[in-house]
Amino acid sequence: MTKAPFNGKGERASDLLGLLHSDVCGPMNTQARGGFQYFITSTDVFSRYGYIYLMRHKSEALEKFKEFKNEVQNQRGKKCGIVSQLTPPGTPQWKGVSERRNRTLLDMVRSMMSHSDLPISFWGHALETTAFTLNRVPSKSVQKTPYEIWTGKRPKVQQQQQVTEPEVEQTSQVVEENSTNLETQPLRRSTRERHEPERYGFLVTTHGDVILVDQDEPKTYQEVVSSLDSEKWLEAMRYKMDSMSNNQVWTLVEPPEGIKPIGCKWVFKKKTDMDGNVQTNKGRLVAKGFRQIHGIDYDETFSPVAMFKSIRILLAIAAFHDYEIWQMDVKTAFLNGKLEEDVYMT
Repeated sequence: MTKAPFNGKGERASDLLGLLHSDVCGPMNTQARGGFQYFITSTDVFSRYGYIYLMRHKSEALEKFKEFKNEVQNQRGKKCGIVSQLTPPGTPQWKGVSERRNRTLLDMVRSMMSHSDLPISFWGHALETTAFTLNRVPSKSVQKTPYEIWTGKRPKVQQQQQVTEPEVEQTSQVVEENSTNLETQPLRRSTRERHEPERYGFLVTTHGDVILVDQDEPKTYQEVVSSLDSEKWLEAMRYKMDSMSNNQVWTLVEPPEGIKPIGCKWVFKKKTDMDGNVQTNKGRLVAKGFRQIHGIDYDETFSPVAMFKSIRILLAIAAFHDYEIWQMDVKTAFLNGKLEEDVYMT
């Protein structure tokens, strides 16, 4: 079932601090310098002026919001009341300002890191630079720059030019003074091996093309063999094949006449903890169910997945009665299902 289109419009503000959008983004695959893996954004809807705060853990969101509140009150010279407005789970369209801001920030960070030779751990500094830049450039949502609406002053871009001009003049003088020595001294060339830097969030081919990577998870068997964690992925594949063999998932037969078997593929996923650290590598051999025909190959579909509402209710009951909660993992749980139809897979 497809999701119905969203026809609503987000609420607009008529004054500064009339409405704020805040959102937490993370965890990132690589920690920034200082051990940061998350960041929280707070954007004023009226001016589109935004703040960002780096966080080591997601639980720091409340403390960062208090820090943001105190900083804004000191800048504006007045106290601000807060009325919390929560959005339903799974409805990012209701907080489009935060979602678009996070996407713009990350896109600009990826662009900065792709054109530099810095390690990936510098993405935190690139993020702060991006937020500083966005507050000082025009936007389609407002008539002036966010900085001008927020502070009442135009951003002073000339200060950045004045800082670089003396450095350029000093460098030119040094070059002129040492130009006579360059003729007698032989040119030195670096012997360091050149290689493409490890980028943040993507790889670069020999032709300079950027390839986006989704959490560095392989898509095909060829990528598994060539990846740095090839042994872990191959071990996950062997474990899955042994599990299906022990549970007698399939029977090797010749396909009947007139039956076209459906294909299969491997799906690889990294299981992470609450801090984003990889715990296990999992591989699943799945059939390409999209090639099946309703009414011929199957009659109904279902997915026994727990809803977050149910988990929250159980946690609330356990907290109220002071119960102990035990967590367990059922391996190869989907193999316990019984198929009434005959499915031929190749």
